[in-house]
Amino acid sequence: MACVFRHPEREIGGHHPHGSNKSKFDRDDRGQTPAADHPLFRPAGADRHFTAAVQRRRRSTALAAVGATTSLINLLIGAFIGISVGVNILVARYLGCRDDERVSRSVHTSVVLGLGLGVVVFLLGFFLASPLLRLMDTPEDVLPLSDRYLQIYFIGVPASLLYNFCAAVLRAFGDTKKPFFFLSISGIVNVLLNLFFVVVCRLGVAGVAIATVVSQYLALALVLVCLMRLEGCAQLELKKLRFYPDEALRMIQIGLPAGLQSVIFNISNVMIQSSINSFGADVVAANTAAGNLDSFIYTACNSVYHASMTFTSQNLGAGKPERIKPVYRDCILTVLLIGVPMCALLYFFGQPLLGIYIAKDDPAYASVIASGMVRVTYMGMTYFVCGIMETCCGMVRGLGRSWMPMVVTIFGACVLRIIWIYTIFQTHHTLDVLYLSYPVSWVVTSAVHVLCFVLIYRRMMARWNAHKEEENASY
Repeated sequence: MACVFRHPEREIGGHHPHGSNKSKFDRDDRGQTPAADHPLFRPAGADRHFTAAVQRRRRSTALAAVGATTSLINLLIGAFIGISVGVNILVARYLGCRDDERVSRSVHTSVVLGLGLGVVVFLLGFFLASPLLRLMDTPEDVLPLSDRYLQIYFIGVPASLLYNFCAAVLRAFGDTKKPFFFLSISGIVNVLLNLFFVVVCRLGVAGVAIATVVSQYLALALVLVCLMRLEGCAQLELKKLRFYPDEALRMIQIGLPAGLQSVIFNISNVMIQSSINSFGADVVAANTAAGNLDSFIYTACNSVYHASMTFTSQNLGAGKPERIKPVYRDCILTVLLIGVPMCALLYFFGQPLLGIYIAKDDPAYASVIASGMVRVTYMGMTYFVCGIMETCCGMVRGLGRSWMPMVVTIFGACVLRIIWIYTIFQTHHTLDVLYLSYPVSWVVTSAVHVLCFVLIYRRMMARWNAHKEEENASY
């Protein structure tokens, strides 16, 4: 069966064009997961962790100011970062087929596409951030700081988007160490610049944003240099940079559903953030601090999502669909082994960890800690379920079904939360009820994703076995 890409949602891969059915990535089929892009080392994520330095200078207001922007940032850039999923899957599948020419075209197209989308997001964010913050009912004492932070932050968005597209290429080749190394360097620089701009220069949230922008462009420079120094079909050559519409269209076809899912997903998060804003600045600060802590769990589990998607796509392209089932099993076990202990540690050490983000002499200290523990109890304790949901979604995407996981996630994790806000939360207006919407939606969505994967995989294997029987009968 030829390795064809005219219908990426239907093809199941086949023999290599060189006659061999063995992928050079066979050694990566089990056990390896991408090194987590830890939130401490992500330039954008480091803001939220090191606003602790800001708020110790300006109390809980600065922490709330940066935290109030998180959902909005994710909403504006989520759709475009989702397209990088298409880069990962497409390059991995071409690698499985050993189609070096298409790999090279995809690499160069992804750079041009990432840069163009980055400029679009910068313009959208720069001009729409302020009115959107007001629509979210951001507290008045927080609004000026949030607005200032976003105007600076979006200058670095083109670098952030382009970095994600380039890192997706490296991950498609099974190289997860370099992206982690680059983010580690940029994250450390971000920490140092945060301390310099906030403590020495006393720039407050503006200093945090400036540090982020510098760190984002540093990470981009490192990954571009890496791609230019590679050998073979993945090498980035400036003279070969051009936009191949057919490859870009395939990337968008595969990645756009993930992007749209992210947009709708974050619309529900924006609505939840608006509900949190209604409780006042102290609760916003508590939500930010607790969100910083549970983001460590999410990022660790999310690395398994990328692994599941990459390995599934590679095996599909290499014509080895029988290996997909063990990949699924190992990924779920990995999520549990990572997520459950981390969730337990967060719960038992939640109060001292939250204390990192708020000074003890702050009048809002007790309120912030108490409200933060509400989120830790309902979300932090169950975040491994979110990891299972993401992994199952990645497996289905790796099988070439891009729209199905989008629809499932939209209804399970987004529409359900919105219904929750306008029904149950309206009658029981408490933080406990609001945060409970997350684990409920994770469980429902995970169950449907598992069902979808099982049905698709069985159908695919039935077609594959029938094809192999036809081949054997012809000999």
